[in-house]
Amino acid sequence: MKQYNVTGMSCAACSARVEKAVSAVDGVTSCSVNLLTNSMGVDGTASAEEIISAVKKAGYGASLKGAGTDTSAKEDELKDTETPKMKRRLIASLGFLIVLMYISMGHTMFGAPLPSVMEGNHLMMALAELLLAAIVMVINQKFFINGFRGIINRSPNMDTLVALGSGASFVYSTAVLFLMTAAQQRGDMSAVSSYMHDLYFESAAMILTLITVGKMLEARSKGKTTDALKSLMKLAPETAVIVRDGEETVVPVEQVKKGDIFAVRAGESIPVDGIVIDGEGSVNEAALTGESIPVDKAAGDSVSAATINSSGYLRCEATRVGEDTTLSQIIRMVSDAAATKAPIAKIADKVSGIFVPVVIGIALLTFIVWLIVGREVGFSLARAISVLVISCPCALGLATPVAIMVGSGVGAKNGLLFKTAASLEEAGKAQIIALDKTGTITRGEPEVTDIIPLNGFSEQELLSLAYSLEKKSEHPLARAVVQYSTENAVAYDELTDFRVVAGSGVSGRYGESSYIGGNAVMVRPYAEISGEISAKAEELSEQGKTPLFFAMDDKLVGIIAVADVIKDDSPQAIRELKNMGIRVVMLTGDNEKTAKTIGEQAGVDEVVAGVLPDGKEAVIRRLKKKGKVVMVGDGINDAPALTTADMGIAIGAGADVAIDAADIVLMKSRLSDVPAAVRLSRAALRNIRQNLFWAFIYNIIGIPLAAGVYSKLFGWQMNPMFGAAAMSLSSFFVVTNALRLNFFKVHDSSRDKKLRTELNDDGGETSEVTVRIKGMMCGHCEARVKKALEELPFVDEAVPSHEKGSAVLALSGNIDEKAVKKAITDAGYKYIGLN
Repeated sequence: MKQYNVTGMSCAACSARVEKAVSAVDGVTSCSVNLLTNSMGVDGTASAEEIISAVKKAGYGASLKGAGTDTSAKEDELKDTETPKMKRRLIASLGFLIVLMYISMGHTMFGAPLPSVMEGNHLMMALAELLLAAIVMVINQKFFINGFRGIINRSPNMDTLVALGSGASFVYSTAVLFLMTAAQQRGDMSAVSSYMHDLYFESAAMILTLITVGKMLEARSKGKTTDALKSLMKLAPETAVIVRDGEETVVPVEQVKKGDIFAVRAGESIPVDGIVIDGEGSVNEAALTGESIPVDKAAGDSVSAATINSSGYLRCEATRVGEDTTLSQIIRMVSDAAATKAPIAKIADKVSGIFVPVVIGIALLTFIVWLIVGREVGFSLARAISVLVISCPCALGLATPVAIMVGSGVGAKNGLLFKTAASLEEAGKAQIIALDKTGTITRGEPEVTDIIPLNGFSEQELLSLAYSLEKKSEHPLARAVVQYSTENAVAYDELTDFRVVAGSGVSGRYGESSYIGGNAVMVRPYAEISGEISAKAEELSEQGKTPLFFAMDDKLVGIIAVADVIKDDSPQAIRELKNMGIRVVMLTGDNEKTAKTIGEQAGVDEVVAGVLPDGKEAVIRRLKKKGKVVMVGDGINDAPALTTADMGIAIGAGADVAIDAADIVLMKSRLSDVPAAVRLSRAALRNIRQNLFWAFIYNIIGIPLAAGVYSKLFGWQMNPMFGAAAMSLSSFFVVTNALRLNFFKVHDSSRDKKLRTELNDDGGETSEVTVRIKGMMCGHCEARVKKALEELPFVDEAVPSHEKGSAVLALSGNIDEKAVKKAITDAGYKYIGLN
């Protein structure tokens, strides 16, 4: 996706116009315009020149966004330049408006004193008002330039409404001023005094000033929505210490290349992603994962850009530089999420595309209707102007993107990366979550769980023998024994005649003694394994553990059990998902016995064992028939399933291909972040709905009020100045409501609610509906109706009652009312309706 900066947009009508123009370009497959960030994301084969040209023809400006490697360029794009401009315009406008209001209302309504030259000179007062209003209009000329440009380009926008409202007030007042001069020439001073009440110069200036207040508040709030992204960009180090020919040189981070060796001292930021080749240190990775506890790093460990070396000295080899670093990928994901649109935004987009022309039509109709019913021109014009200035397409346009931007930022702060706006919206609608076992529910690395010494041997002797044997083995189970022994400072013996028996175990000699280790088949020829010990080994196997037998000469020394243990947070995370009404399924390639044991310990609803990568994809396809499916995985073998699912979530520590295939990335590699992602998605969607409700209800109530529809019923009339104030604040309210998401606690499960739809045993949505039927007289009628209804594909069960005159239907899908009516009618009865 190519991203562009778009200039000249003032409301949702503008973004809809740009989107329509670019979508019409040959080669463009998708286009998404974001009013919040004044950005546009375009997919397809069309060239940048063609796209920029299409935007310009639509009456706006466009340019390609800065390269991903230039973080400072991206920071500049997010810099809030609008608020200072709006502040200067507002201060200047207020200065002249106060003087204007003093003359027009302070003197006229409250008798405030005026200079002696103006006392009783209504014509001079009117001229002063005209000049002051004109100055305010010049200060806010941008509204008129953009507004009338929109009319010329046949794409009227919010600025058009403001310009028409303010301009109409000014033109009408100027016409009244000419009538005042004519009356004064006739010597009709009472008419001159009367005309003073028909001047709307203060409304013309006040409308512009109030809209500027709203724009400034909106710009300031919009600036805060990108705080998370800006704070991420500030984390990027500016320099790196490169080691060349044994000498350390400080260079700009942009000059670091893949393969370069760089040094990081205590307290310094790691400049790029790399692998430690020498030294030890403790790295604070809170910037990327949110974890406050530093992680120890030694040779062979990976490090990421923007993390801080708390202690020690590290020499590393650069593996990812520029836009390939983890930090740059996070920034790109959050930025891309802001550049895309959530499906729910389509409603507002459709309305925004026709909003301004419809409002202009309503304003014109309002003016004509009030004239027809006999009201004076001034009153009719005031109603029309009120309609123009109260209507707010901005609130509609901002309702979705501000919530998406803030929600994505909150996610990024907590290590939850939503790649698109759709992923942020859709995650909360999950009905089934399929979890890969290894590395997702479990740690992904075998660990020693049980140490059982036998035949008089001590635990230390058993570990020493096992360590001596497994030290030279490359098997994952052997590594678990070696790691445990190393951590517990176990002594070992240097063996001779070391031999690996594939699939069974290892053997070797120490002096005159033979050491044997492996499964029961490997050890049994050398040492006796009693029925009691075999039973114990079987018990360990049923617990999902692998028993390793160890013998010395002809004696069984003991058993060490190894298993891929469940992560500490997995059971709690799965409980939280189930409390949200989500069905949890575990997928694994392990045997059914081990899988069932892990599944029971984790608390999942269903276990699917023995599935290969293509098998996982097939399971996901099956589950999708039963509801919206989210797949969570971490390995290369999970990529097909992640892509097939409605939503894919990748554990951050997993393979790159899994991260690329997923829609959401969990940087902390914790399963507890899955319910957190669902929780944040639901909160963001709830916030979007609140914003859309406010934007729609504001216009639905406000426009008729401004038009004077309620004046006969309740005596309510709206001054154009109040309309402008309402318009200026509506967008501010929407943005401020979205900013509340910053206080949302993603790991707080106390307010979790279940989905309204639940899954039946087959996993499909189940719901009930009652059908009212006339004509059933007995049990035979009931049987006839039952048979007719249960033949319908979406009806699982029908329970008719001739006494109640109805039938209760259990549905497995969406009801087709026409089909229900036809089935009842064909059976010889009358369909009344649905309850």
